[in-house]
Amino acid sequence: MKLLAVDTTSRGCSAALFVDGQVTERFELAPRGHTRLLMPMVRALLAEAGLAVSDLDALGFACGPGSFTGLRIATGVIQGLAWGAGLPVVAVSSLQALALQSAEQSGTPGGSGVAVAFDARMDEVYWGCFAMRDGWPEPLITERVCSPERVSLPDLDGPWQGAGDGWSLRSRMPESVVAAMSRVNEHLVPRAAQVARLAARGYQNGLQVAAEQARPVYVRDEITWQKLPGR
Repeated sequence: MKLLAVDTTSRGCSAALFVDGQVTERFELAPRGHTRLLMPMVRALLAEAGLAVSDLDALGFACGPGSFTGLRIATGVIQGLAWGAGLPVVAVSSLQALALQSAEQSGTPGGSGVAVAFDARMDEVYWGCFAMRDGWPEPLITERVCSPERVSLPDLDGPWQGAGDGWSLRSRMPESVVAAMSRVNEHLVPRAAQVARLAARGYQNGLQVAAEQARPVYVRDEITWQKLPGR
């Protein structure tokens, strides 16, 4: 199977190519460089593999939650590529992708949990909780946005770990939630390598959609735009 995936949901910009289980990736921390960097990354990965977009089976992207601008960039790029090549698209939760990255880095055993928090600005966090089952993070709750004081953990027998920059706000989280963490890594940034693996799994499970159905997931019901003076 051949699949290209991208992630621009945070300050990281990345693209990854999944070919028969092997993943190659381009990644750069560039908070305002997504538009400039993403397509060159895509072209470089395909060129190195000797592939054209039309040779792929599907495309994947981190659909959110995350930076509103980043979500629109990734969605637009993937929709454009999918339209041009007639390929299906698999949307992947950025929270779930970071849960997988955290588990891979720490060697998390099956049955343990990963609580992912992204800084959503406006005194809120994006929050998702996952259980590791057969090497994959399975969602335990519906992803949501809330104040740090309102995060909670579902019942789980195994140990927990925390991941994501939202954990920088853990001084405001309930003491019981923080105490349940065996480790916390607030410096992890979502990457396309994990998006690619999850998208490939999603494709194999029939979760692909047509290009026009690929949509970003903002989680927030309302988006507040703050305009600069004079704009």
